[in-house]
Amino acid sequence: MPWHFRFGYCVLALLLFRLVWGIVGGKWSRFASFIYSPNTVLRYLKGQSDALHTVGHNPLGAFSVFAMLVLLLVQVSTGLISDDEISAAGPLTKFVSNATVSLASSYHVTLGKLLVIVLIVTHVAAIVFYLYKKRENLIKPMLHGDKLLPNSTPASADTAATRTLALVVLLVCASAVYWLVDLGG
Repeated sequence: MPWHFRFGYCVLALLLFRLVWGIVGGKWSRFASFIYSPNTVLRYLKGQSDALHTVGHNPLGAFSVFAMLVLLLVQVSTGLISDDEISAAGPLTKFVSNATVSLASSYHVTLGKLLVIVLIVTHVAAIVFYLYKKRENLIKPMLHGDKLLPNSTPASADTAATRTLALVVLLVCASAVYWLVDLGG
């Protein structure tokens, strides 16, 4: 269980980083660059996609990103207030009622776990589909952040300053998680 907690804290720090980076990060990392209207999603599903949909997250990929952020935040949050009534309790259980702890614990180990697994499997399946059926490698750009863009597409800034900002944001998010966990004592 100690490693389960550590991994959970790391996931929370990364989620907080992604939320902040979705506001202050590079052009294609910002949420504003991949919030699509329902009509855009429908057109995408009909094969009427825009060239910019290949730059960052396409409309379905964007939905997956937001779903993953929400589900993982709920999963981590419920873990912080869960108690297995044997040997492990989340650090923030003392701040909520027993009924809330019970509800959070039940969700965390049943529905929450299942939803996260389904979302991860779906995400990996989509990556494999794009790789083999559409011949588009999404893995390389995810790992190193670089991708060939259509000529008229503005590139995202990738400088020492933006990388330093990313590191600072990550350290602040990790510190916030440390503070939150320490608050529970």
